[in-house]
Amino acid sequence: MKILNVNQTRQLDAYTIENEPISSLDLMERASNAFLRWFCNQFVHTRPVAIFCGKGNNGGDGLAVARLLKVGGYNVSVFIIEYSNNASEDFQGNLTRLKQHLEPTSIASADQLPELSENVICIDALLGSGLTRPADGLLAQVIGYLNALPNKMVSIDIASGLYTDKANETTDAIIEPNFTVSFQLPKLAFLMPQNAKFVGAWHLVDIGLNEKFIHDVETPFYYTDKRAAEKLIKPRDKFAHKGTFGHALLIAGSYGKMGAAVLSGKACLRSGVGLLTMHIPSCGYDIIQISVPEAMAVTDTNHKHISELPDLESYSAIGIGPGLGKDSETVLVIEQLLATTQSPLIIDADALNILSENRHLLDKLPENTILTPHPKEFQRLAGESKNEFERLQISIDFARKYKVIICLKGANTAVILPNGEVHFNSTGNPGMATGGTGDVLTGIITSLLAQKYPPYEAAILGVYQHGLAGDRAAQQRSETALIASDLVGKLRW
Repeated sequence: MKILNVNQTRQLDAYTIENEPISSLDLMERASNAFLRWFCNQFVHTRPVAIFCGKGNNGGDGLAVARLLKVGGYNVSVFIIEYSNNASEDFQGNLTRLKQHLEPTSIASADQLPELSENVICIDALLGSGLTRPADGLLAQVIGYLNALPNKMVSIDIASGLYTDKANETTDAIIEPNFTVSFQLPKLAFLMPQNAKFVGAWHLVDIGLNEKFIHDVETPFYYTDKRAAEKLIKPRDKFAHKGTFGHALLIAGSYGKMGAAVLSGKACLRSGVGLLTMHIPSCGYDIIQISVPEAMAVTDTNHKHISELPDLESYSAIGIGPGLGKDSETVLVIEQLLATTQSPLIIDADALNILSENRHLLDKLPENTILTPHPKEFQRLAGESKNEFERLQISIDFARKYKVIICLKGANTAVILPNGEVHFNSTGNPGMATGGTGDVLTGIITSLLAQKYPPYEAAILGVYQHGLAGDRAAQQRSETALIASDLVGKLRW
């Protein structure tokens, strides 16, 4: 699913209006009906509704929603914020339609704002996605008033005051909704961690915008939903054998951190690899043989950490990092690995920290190597950023410079490709913020690489399936009780 910028969204609307053809007012009606269907499924009609409208097209959406709710039997109040003498043409058209059913209230100053009972559902239709400067004056006062209410808040398309494609200042007035109901495609702002309280739970509603335009328009940003992920899964041939699905090597573990190796190995096997060998320090031999009996264990001569590189000739993919430690001998192993491997490679955890502390190794990364940092690991690799938009741009620049794939972990994990594309993930939950889940991801992606998935597909699909397993585990265990090993048992292909 594509993520478009503000200008492209305007072009999409205009193209739909011209080529369907449909009037802009009727397209607004279609969008309002789509919002209404979501709203009526969420809230019973016995709860009163207060809609706060600006004077642009987002306000026009609010007026249309108000009329439709009124016709549908809801108790609706409408408040038009008189922050400007100008109003959009479609706002005026919907105001005329609304007045046939109810009379809105004009708000010209903050002291005219209503007192609402907590049972009232508030709908934010003040400002839309075309915002170019911070909300100020009366609009900022109204936003502050609404944020101070305990009421449920729903924003139409995007929270008023929130920029779509760039970072807001911390002082900006922005609605803090419980829900955002957006039209057709997600917005980049929804996927930035800093915006969480300005988005709430977001939902998309289809308003029938032109599919040809969406197909043809170019964007670097994508959202990996179920449909996109399932297209990547390769079917298994009836006459396949274990050799068909590759031989993976995991270099993992150190004294006291063998659990990371176990998690990664189990996830690799559950993700369909034909054969798995684990190169581990000798202290982990019994642990691996007992905990991951399907894997072959090759022990390092060192008891506590990895100090040597095994023969790499027979492996179709290599993962390194879970529980690895940062011993000086291990640093040399990574340097040797980067210089000699011909196999697809994924680097995680302590192996990433070794890269950040030995920066000359970055220039030795093979093309399309997959790096899976969490935010702090990425900061150590690429430097600090002022906000998540800047961090995203830094990650794009980093991927291009070193020709690597970055899985920047977190909510909506971003998979950044060497060509600058960014694929945001749709699965996962806060319960996955626990030790070991990253080791599971390393195992999944290593398995997919061994099965000859192209590296970019292995990263996108691996991240999606990792989050999906986390969602299944949270349903059974709850987010609070979820631990990393729960994910392994919930992998489904």
